[in-house]
Amino acid sequence: MTYCVVGMMKYARVWIPDPEEVWKSAELLKDYKPGDKVLQLRLEDGKDLEYSLDPKTKELPPLRNPDILVGENDLTALSYLHEPAVLHNLKVRFIDSKLIYTYCIVLVAINPYEQLPIYGEDIINAYSGQNMGDMDPHIFAVAEEAYKQMARDERNQSIIVSGESGAGKTVSAKYAMRYFATVSGSASEANVEEKVLASNPIMESIGNAKTTRNDNSSRFGKYIEIGFDKRYRIIGANMRTYLLEKSRVVFQAEEERNYHIFYQLCASAALPEFKTLRLGNANYFHYTKQGGSPVIDGVDDAKEMVNTRQACTLLGISDSYQMGIFRILAGILHLGNVEFASRDSDSCTVPVASSLCVKPFGEQKYSTINAFEKDCSLIHFSNVHVLSGQGTCYILKEEELKKLLLLLIPKHEPLTIFCDLMGVEYEEMAHWLCHRKLATATETYIKPISKLHAINARDALAKHIYANLFNWIVDHVNKALHATVKQHSFIGVLDIYGFETFEINSFEQFCINYANEKLQQQFNMHVFKLEQEEYMKEQIPWTLIDFYDNQPCINLIEAKMGVLDLLDEECKMPKGSDDSWAQKLYNTHLNKCALFEKPRMSNKAFIIKHFADKVEYQCEGFLEKNKDTVYEEQIRVLKSSKFKLLPELFQDEEKVLSPTSATPSGRVPLSRLPVKPAKARPGQASKEHKKTVGHQFRNSLHLLMETLNATTPHYVRCIKPNDFKFPFTFDEKRAVQQLRACGVLETIRISAAGFPSRWTYQEFFSRYRVLMKQRDVLGDRKQTCKNVLEKLIQDKDKYQFGKTKIFFRAGQVAYLEKIRADKLRAACIRIQKTIRGWLMRKKYMRMRKAAITIQRHVRGYQARCYAKFLRRTRAAITIQKFQRMYVVRKRYRCMRDATIALQALLRGYMVRNKYQMMLREHKSVVIQKHVRGWLARRRYRRTLRAIVYLQCCYRRMMAKRELKKLKIEARSVERYKKLHIGLENKIMQLQRKIDEQNKEYKSLLEKMNNLEITYSTETEKLRSDVERLRMSEEEAKNATNRVLSLQEEIAKLRKELHQTQSEKKSIEERADKYKHETEQACMGSQVHERIYRGLADTQLVSELKEQNSLLKTEKEELNRRIHDQAREITESMEKKLVEETKQLELELNDERLRYQNLLNEFSRLEERYDDLKDEMNLMVSIPKPGHKRTDSTHSSNESEYTFSSEITEAEDLPLRIEQEPSEKKAALDMSLFLKLQKRVSELEQEKQSLQDELDRKEEQALRAKAKEEERPPIRGAELEYESLKRQELESENKKLKNELNELQKALTETRAPEVTAPGAPAYRVLLEQLTSVSEELEVRKEEVLILRSQLVSQKEAIQPKHTMTDATILLEDVQKMKDKGEIAQAYIGLKETNRLLESQLQSQKKSHENELESLRGEIQSLKEENNRQQQLLAQNLQLPPEARIEASLQHEITRLTNENLFFEELYADDPKKYQLYRISLYKRMIDLMEQLEKQDKTVRKLKKQLKVFAKKIGELEVGQMENISPGQIIDEPIRPVNIPRKEKDFQGMLEYKKEDEQKLVKNLILELKPRGVAVNLIPGLPAYILFMCVRHADYLNDDQKVRSLLTSTINGIKKVLKKRGDDFETVSFWLSNTCRFLHCLKQYSGEEGFMKHNTPRQNEHCLTNFDLAEYRQVLSDLAIQIYQQLVRVLENILQPMIVSGMLEHETIQGVSGVKPTGLRKRTSSIADEGTYTLDSIIRQLNSFHSVMCQHGMDPELIKQVVKQMFYIIGAVTLNNLLLRKDMCSWSKGMQIRYNVSQLEEWLRDKNLMNSGAKETLEPLIQAAQLLQVKKKTDEDAEAICSMCNALTTAQIVKVLNLYTPVNEFEERVLVSFIRTIQVRLRDRKDSPQLLMDAKHIFPVTFPFNPSSLALETIQIPASLGLGFISRV
Repeated sequence: MTYCVVGMMKYARVWIPDPEEVWKSAELLKDYKPGDKVLQLRLEDGKDLEYSLDPKTKELPPLRNPDILVGENDLTALSYLHEPAVLHNLKVRFIDSKLIYTYCIVLVAINPYEQLPIYGEDIINAYSGQNMGDMDPHIFAVAEEAYKQMARDERNQSIIVSGESGAGKTVSAKYAMRYFATVSGSASEANVEEKVLASNPIMESIGNAKTTRNDNSSRFGKYIEIGFDKRYRIIGANMRTYLLEKSRVVFQAEEERNYHIFYQLCASAALPEFKTLRLGNANYFHYTKQGGSPVIDGVDDAKEMVNTRQACTLLGISDSYQMGIFRILAGILHLGNVEFASRDSDSCTVPVASSLCVKPFGEQKYSTINAFEKDCSLIHFSNVHVLSGQGTCYILKEEELKKLLLLLIPKHEPLTIFCDLMGVEYEEMAHWLCHRKLATATETYIKPISKLHAINARDALAKHIYANLFNWIVDHVNKALHATVKQHSFIGVLDIYGFETFEINSFEQFCINYANEKLQQQFNMHVFKLEQEEYMKEQIPWTLIDFYDNQPCINLIEAKMGVLDLLDEECKMPKGSDDSWAQKLYNTHLNKCALFEKPRMSNKAFIIKHFADKVEYQCEGFLEKNKDTVYEEQIRVLKSSKFKLLPELFQDEEKVLSPTSATPSGRVPLSRLPVKPAKARPGQASKEHKKTVGHQFRNSLHLLMETLNATTPHYVRCIKPNDFKFPFTFDEKRAVQQLRACGVLETIRISAAGFPSRWTYQEFFSRYRVLMKQRDVLGDRKQTCKNVLEKLIQDKDKYQFGKTKIFFRAGQVAYLEKIRADKLRAACIRIQKTIRGWLMRKKYMRMRKAAITIQRHVRGYQARCYAKFLRRTRAAITIQKFQRMYVVRKRYRCMRDATIALQALLRGYMVRNKYQMMLREHKSVVIQKHVRGWLARRRYRRTLRAIVYLQCCYRRMMAKRELKKLKIEARSVERYKKLHIGLENKIMQLQRKIDEQNKEYKSLLEKMNNLEITYSTETEKLRSDVERLRMSEEEAKNATNRVLSLQEEIAKLRKELHQTQSEKKSIEERADKYKHETEQACMGSQVHERIYRGLADTQLVSELKEQNSLLKTEKEELNRRIHDQAREITESMEKKLVEETKQLELELNDERLRYQNLLNEFSRLEERYDDLKDEMNLMVSIPKPGHKRTDSTHSSNESEYTFSSEITEAEDLPLRIEQEPSEKKAALDMSLFLKLQKRVSELEQEKQSLQDELDRKEEQALRAKAKEEERPPIRGAELEYESLKRQELESENKKLKNELNELQKALTETRAPEVTAPGAPAYRVLLEQLTSVSEELEVRKEEVLILRSQLVSQKEAIQPKHTMTDATILLEDVQKMKDKGEIAQAYIGLKETNRLLESQLQSQKKSHENELESLRGEIQSLKEENNRQQQLLAQNLQLPPEARIEASLQHEITRLTNENLFFEELYADDPKKYQLYRISLYKRMIDLMEQLEKQDKTVRKLKKQLKVFAKKIGELEVGQMENISPGQIIDEPIRPVNIPRKEKDFQGMLEYKKEDEQKLVKNLILELKPRGVAVNLIPGLPAYILFMCVRHADYLNDDQKVRSLLTSTINGIKKVLKKRGDDFETVSFWLSNTCRFLHCLKQYSGEEGFMKHNTPRQNEHCLTNFDLAEYRQVLSDLAIQIYQQLVRVLENILQPMIVSGMLEHETIQGVSGVKPTGLRKRTSSIADEGTYTLDSIIRQLNSFHSVMCQHGMDPELIKQVVKQMFYIIGAVTLNNLLLRKDMCSWSKGMQIRYNVSQLEEWLRDKNLMNSGAKETLEPLIQAAQLLQVKKKTDEDAEAICSMCNALTTAQIVKVLNLYTPVNEFEERVLVSFIRTIQVRLRDRKDSPQLLMDAKHIFPVTFPFNPSSLALETIQIPASLGLGFISRV
């Protein structure tokens, strides 16, 4: 305890005992000093406590581990190994982290009483192949370790599962067997693994029952050996059972049940087949109602019965045997209802009816016979008298009376049913249930037994029948699981009861605890051996560890004169009893053996000190249970049964047990053992049958221990956390009790006695590098660690240095962790101190600078304020001075001015009065004249101004429009001029010859045009004269009207003059009195009138402006609303479209995935079929002596893919008839395959239609949007559109000219002279095209000239117009419009004229647009004609010379006929023109015929000359050969002569013979090396070659050849992939070529959708005779299969790299610290083969990418492969993260994010960011972010819920539960925070699955990717060995 003394410092935490919580945590308040008797402690709840030390032992309380070590996967990683540390670690893992498994050399499993999602197939796949310490503790990890060690060490394994009832032993064993069944599979098609798993429901129904502690408690021990072959696949299994609890058949405690099978039978009693069993409710039978709890919550016994029967059927137990089993079980139930009636104390009977009434013949009275007294089958009779009718008596014999009574007395119903079901006699069974036979040496006695003994005998019989039935079922299960081949190795799973102690312990608990003593001894030796091996491996000095050896306890039980020996001896005694046996025990062992004690208050009990606890056993019933007597006569009755199954149950018993011997009590061992029995000797049977239960159990236990010792054991200790079956509730008392009982604490003590903490040198260096100085770090890590440890720990006994590890005593790691934490804390304090000082200094300097600045500004402000005050004071004085002076001077001046003014007023008043009187008369006259004139002039000017303004506005508006239009037209015309400057010259050069021929025609046209011009000029002159005359007439009319108006005005003025004169007189009279007042009134009225008029005008303008602004705002509001509505509609439409497209894409992907999964399953079945076929062929084709079998490849031509539209012909029928049944099955699969193909094609069509509809909707939306945008600018947009149309016409014209130039160049560059000859047809065609193009250019030129003239005329019409007319006209108009009504009428007229002009402009615009459309149509037709002419010309040039003439003539004839039809329609109204056209046409045809005859003549002449020259050349060669000797021919070298040869025009086809097809497939597919092809040749060359061969077969119209070639190709690719399917390069190569072959079949299929990107030459290579759409589907399916195989190869290559590279390797060195690891990290099953890093993964990805690119794989397909690779990386990494607690830390999150960023960088480098690969890593990225974010507050919870949308709720909670701090500065995630996350994610609907499906494969698509490579240019290299095919 030295480490305790060292660690007992202030603030150290310790564990102290507690009666409720077992152990409590407390903290030291002061240091402990040796000699102190009391410790000052403070509990976690804040209470202070004085803890007294034991004065005898002075043992200090155990220290608590640092928080960083709490919750470890392995208990051996704890620094302090003791009971409270183990208990606390298990509690933290179970309650806080929801982890039920923990390592502690063994696997500790705590029953959660809740279904957990950690046992699925995905979890099995995650643990498969992993080392035991790499993943979190799990039952699958133990199973994987056993499986790997079996394969590696060639040694059998055992998994020992123990624990008390309800701890989960059976479930753990079941999961282990499921793991083996899933991982290994079966070696045959018999599905042995399913049978092994199917044995569980059967054994649970007949061997499990409900107890107070467990609803499904196993009441027997079970050892299952799962057999494996040499390839480690399951081939069979064998089961051994131990100690079946037979007493449960006849007795159940309260709240318990019998075995499940009885209740399942009762629940299924209503089934028709069970009517004969006469069953009822479970409460009716005595054997099922004793516990009072016949129903288990949540369990349907009827459904469980169905599962049991299905399992029996799967294991080969027929329906008849099943009914026999149920019949026997029903008989046992009815046997339990048999009752007994006591006759006396020593005898009893089976009760019948109470009495029997007998009526004598002729009598009226009845005689009563008591049935209990007169049972003829039980009592010896003398003569009995029966009264007759006459009163006489007849004497009946005993036998006659028996027969009579048997016929009359009714039978006991339960016994009758039992006898009927068992097929035995009622009388015999009733007799022997109440009697027994005693045999002596001389005679045999039949003795009646008491009622109690009869009941015991009945129960013993029921137990015996059930035990034998149990053994029989186990035998049949073993037969069904028996291996048909030789077993190479096995893994045993032992599901056995744990240590038991109850208030009353009997014989069953004694046997169970005896078995656990043996297992614990074996376990201790195993642990001791592991420790010893570890020390010896590391060369650590071995010191003997003192551990508890329970051999004395075992000797007490099984040794000579032990408990079992004395019990057997007492059973042999005639009058042996439990009391006498107890006395023998006391006499033998009491006070002699320390492990044996006697209770104080009892003489019928004894106590044994087991390894787990003291147990008191009650002696009552030991002898009876040990003997378990079954009477011979009862067994004999059962053996004589007519029911066949019942005697079978007792056949094996005859060989071992005699009828009178005792069978095993309580629980029986299985009779069939895996060891070979010794040969039977005479007299051995009599000894064997006398074995007691204890003796047999001891023997079977020894056999079990021998088996376990011969295997490598693996231990699983199951712990029951509470007695109430509450989920995730931990009872410390019950847990500690079980930990002590199962030996876990003893294991901890053994480990802690040595060196429990172990580190590798690298791990120690990485963890404690902070404790080293730079000079301490050496190159040798081992020496560095030694030097550091010697400085840190002075006591060298506290550690030892091994070869690869450092071994520490208990507590030393905690000490090192404390030093490390102190060092880090000191470093943190120093860093904090420095940073805080720097921050404070920075803050002080900032504050000082701010204070100085503030002071400077304040002082400056004060100085400025003072200066301002001084300036204001001085200014105030100055202002006061001048103000006072000003006031005085002003007062003086006012007085002076007032005086002078008074004088002036008085003097002038008189003079003015006089003067005013003189002028008043004169001024009144002048005023009247001027006022009246001014009024008239103002009215006139206002009217004139308004008219002129309106005219100006209108004309300005019209001028602006015309100007804008002219500018646009002028601009377009100028551009048109610039574009056609050079073109017109070229056109003129080309047309010179044509112009010379057409000069006369042009001269006539010019004369006609001149005449037309002169005529038009004359007509214009006449029109102008007429217009002048009209104008003069109008002027005269206007003048007369003007004179009349002037006369009227003069008359009016005269009248007004008279009126004024009269008024003048009246005014003069009143002038003296009102002179001044009238003058002022007159002046005021004038001013008021002016103001009023001005105000009226301004008011009108303001009202108009307001109305205008209101209209503008309304317009803007309406526009805004319209725009908003349009935007909302478009957004809603876009959202709907996006949602619909997403939904459609998801449905399509799901359908595609289902189809591809079906295809994968089909390929798997196909491979299986091929394997079976190959095996059959191998079996059939065994060579016989003297006979050699020739190879035949004919069968490889046949495949299930050889189908087409013609497969139903009659010639294929014989082949179908000759096929074998296996081939028929394949045909059925092919029909399913075709249906799937059809379904996929329909889905593709639906997708295409939906995509088209989507495109249409998007186009409509875009059009609507464009219309909304183009709506406001109306007039300007139309003009711009017209200019664009003109530009399009110009560009089309330019294209036509370019095409004309290209044609000319092609003519000049043509090689063949006969093509460009003047008389050649090609030359004529070109000339015709030239003339047509030149005519078109001429038409365009004329159109340009017309446009120019129109523009000039428009300019001339616009220029003379001005805004002002002659002054006279304006005056006249103004004079006419005197009032406002006339002005309004003029304005309305102007509006009407404006509308008229607009309508005319619109009509002109429409006509212009129509003209443009017609011109565009003509241009398009010309363009199409030009293209067609070019295609025809190219086709003619490719034809031979003879065919060219014929083709050109044919083309000319068709053209002429088309023209003829056209002109017939054109000249239908004018027959003369049509006749002229026909005559010209005939002339042209005659000319063509003449040219054709000439060409024929020239051809004949040339042929004759060629024949003559050929003859001459042949004669010359023969003469030369005759003159040369043979020797000269050999010796003289032949000079190479360069013969000019015309290059052959290939058609892109390859020709081969039918017999060379197999050679083609062999050389091109089967034996082709992908690497050579990929490096040296073009990508996809095999695909091109195969397609060119298909093209030739199509060209020949050979259906059979096409079908055979395609079928052979598909089968060849399959064979290659089957042979080399694990080679990535091969699979990638053939995936690329299969896709290329598929694209070629599409590209050259002739379908328009696939021909869009083809060149004309490629379109000529299209298939002409066959539609290979069905084969395209087959190739697509083959490509899908290859893709899936490629993904599997990728996965197999990447799988070993992912975990090491993405999780374990430290890419960023020094970020993640290594925590202390336990024992499991050191005992890996596989030696370290090298560590993979992230660079390894990236290098592998580069390799994959380069290979795919070299093979020419489609870029889209490469993206899909990369997406799948990244999904595998992300899924495997995340799955391992979710299963590894040691990886869930902040630093590991940083490492993962860095690794993901490197992968993203790789995607960017390869330009694959748009492949969707990054999105597949999103769950992993979010998991890494989850490890790094804060996890404390509600805001953090909200952020986590919004951030982790790619993770499921189960994954988020799992990561939070697994989060583990690496350093003490990190904090654990609180349970309350995790609950908050769960509440927030409660409404999220996601999958409950924990792990991602790493095997998921995304549905693959093959987008069409046409090739630009011309087939005729492909060269076949000689390296391919394809010399037998030739290019065509």
